[in-house]
Parts: sequence; structure tokens; C-alpha cells
Amino acid sequence: MKPKLITILHTESSLGWGGQERRTLRELLGLSKDAFRPILACQPESRIGQEAREKKIQVEMVKMRGNFDPLAVARFVWMIHHHSVDVVHTHSSADSWMASTAAKISPGRPKVVRTRHLNAPFNVRLIYSFMADRVVTVGGSTRQYMIREKGIPAEKVMTIPTGIDLSLFDPERTPGDLRRDFEIPAQAPVFGTVSVFRKLKGHQFLLEATPEIIRAIPEARLLLAGEGPQEKNIREKIEKLRLEKAVILAGCREDVPRVLNTLDVFVFPSLQEALGTAVLEALAMRRAVVASRVGGIPEIIEDGKTGFLVEPENFSGVAEKVIHLLKNPELRRLMGDRGRQFVEARYDQRLMVRRLEDLYRELTEEQRS
Repeated sequence: MKPKLITILHTESSLGWGGQERRTLRELLGLSKDAFRPILACQPESRIGQEAREKKIQVEMVKMRGNFDPLAVARFVWMIHHHSVDVVHTHSSADSWMASTAAKISPGRPKVVRTRHLNAPFNVRLIYSFMADRVVTVGGSTRQYMIREKGIPAEKVMTIPTGIDLSLFDPERTPGDLRRDFEIPAQAPVFGTVSVFRKLKGHQFLLEATPEIIRAIPEARLLLAGEGPQEKNIREKIEKLRLEKAVILAGCREDVPRVLNTLDVFVFPSLQEALGTAVLEALAMRRAVVASRVGGIPEIIEDGKTGFLVEPENFSGVAEKVIHLLKNPELRRLMGDRGRQFVEARYDQRLMVRRLEDLYRELTEEQRS
């Protein structure tokens, strides 16, 4: 007789499609089918719900209005009972309040895990100190902040770094790049980034750095892959700086490995970052990286070894390091090789899933004992 599967209900109120949502989907997909039964509860119109259904993950739709919707709480209570949920794993603020409340008032009292995907300060401790049985952070700096600044017990907070699918982000397996798609000359060096167009991602500082880079290397091109609320401002900035001929807006791409294959240097000028999944993906693709010294990024970039760190908002520093790397192909190759080795050793997706499975088993044993 097969042992009872451990049922995990992941909840996500976000409508976005960035690193947080992609990680959550990878967690759902990676769990052992012999031991776990994953379910996703999300908004009806969400991208993560669409992606999960396409990949044959069981999805429950629940409309979550505002930060606390009693109807949504009731729906979560029903799900927990109907599916005999063992662990509720929440990801965003709204779903954390609603699903955690549902878990507390459900007869079965499933354990609650809350992942803190962001490195931003927060004021409300209750969701972490009382509502959650365990808190997962994606980077060590966030864990330290929660313990030192917010007084969350250290034994309650653990770091499970985001893992990368190394079979997908593999330059040896990735078919080509985007040079032909965007008519980029073969000899033109390319630098750029892949991220949602949000203010905290720092695109404005990368654009400010670009004129200096172009003056030093006139044939260089800047490639920006992504979309989001700052797109209008980014387009206006490009026009203001007269960079129309140098900048390529590639839009939101699903073929991120091909985008990274196009770049000689990956730039990540973020102002706030819990870890920086995009940086890990670039390292996995053997790209040299220039990134901001914020949040968890120093955990994954060894300055001068796998890339260069610059202070946030320092566009002159970004320009200096990008120019240096574009002019030194051997240094780029060396940094790229080191970066790939680093990710293989510490940030393989399988390590992330294994640690998560261990946590679920531990909580389930506590619940059933």
C-alpha cells in the first residue's frame, strides 16, 4: 500500500509574472510525485494560473479582493477541508493573510509556510511571527533583517535560495541568439538586462550609463528585455538621451536563455533585491555580470571574480565596469566560467526543491505527531 501523499496548497494573489511567480511554479513542478500532491490557489486572471494549468498542475481559482476578503477566506477553508491539505504555503501579502487565517480556523489546522520573496522593509510582524509556522527567505540578507530588525525567532526563519534549471539555462544547449532577430551587427558588443520594467529595477540608471559606454565603444548596443509599468518612462528616457539607434527593446521574452546568449555583459542595476534570480540565470549562461551592491546580490556575485558590484544609482560606475568588460573578452570568459561553476555548486533547482520537501516532511510530522 502506497503511503499517503502530502498535500501542499500554494497560494498566490499576485497577477504578475516575474521571479517570484516563476519560482513558485518551479516549486510546484519540482515536488516528487511519489510523495507530494501540489495544488495552486490563485486569482482567476493570473498568469501563474494559466502556466500551471498548461503544465498539468491542479489549480483552484479564488478571487482575492483587497488585503482581506472574507469570501476568499471561506473559499480557502473549503479547499483545506476538501483536499485534506497538510501544508499551506503562501507567497504574497494578500493571500498570506487570507490563507493563513483560513488555516488557523480550519479543523485540521494545517501548518503554514510563508515565503518572503522581497528584500523590502515591512511593518507588520504578525503574519510572520504568529500566522506562519515557518518563514522561508530567498536570500540570507532578508533572513538576517527579519531576525535582527523585526525580532522573528531565528529558528523559525530559514533561507532556501532560488534554484536555477541548469538544463534550460545552459549555453551549450541554447540554440543561437537574437542578433539576427534584431539586426544586430556581428561585430557589435551587446550589454543589457532581463527584468520587469519597474522603478526599483533601476533601468533609468542603466540608460544614464549608456551614453558614456557608447562614447567609448560606438558600435555597442543595449538590449532591454521585459515589459511593465515603467515602459513609457523608459521610452521617454531613450528619446531624451538620443539613444534610439543604440537601444533595442526586445519586449517580454519566453526564450530568456537566447536573450542571455546575445549579451556579452549582463547588467542588473536594481535598487532592491532579495536575491536576484536573473543574475543567477546570467551566471548559469556564463555571462559576466555588473550588478548593484544591494540586498542578496553580494551573496551571488563575488566582486572581481564572477562579476563586478557597483553602488546603487551609480551610473558612472556601471559605465566604467561595462566598458572594461566589453574591452576584455578573456576576462568575460573567465568570469563566465566561474559563474557557471558557482551556480552548479549552490543554486541548482534540485537543491531548492529538496530543501523544500524536507521542510514539508518536517512540518507534516509535527502536525501528525
